[in-house]
Amino acid sequence: MSADPRPLPPPPPDPADCCGSGCVRCIFDLYDDALARYDAQLAQWLTRHPDAAADADSMP
Repeated sequence: MSADPRPLPPPPPDPADCCGSGCVRCIFDLYDDALARYDAQLAQWLTRHPDAAADADSMP
């Protein structure tokens, strides 16, 4: 197992998880925050693993 595994994206919330009442911190807001953290973590990981970025670019 790698000591520095590639970050995994957060699972999207199920639409049924939203109560629809217009909460200030809706579950979709929390998901957007988690997605932003994932994007930052992935960018850092790709900096540490430049070959992985090249491999992803060569995929069809």
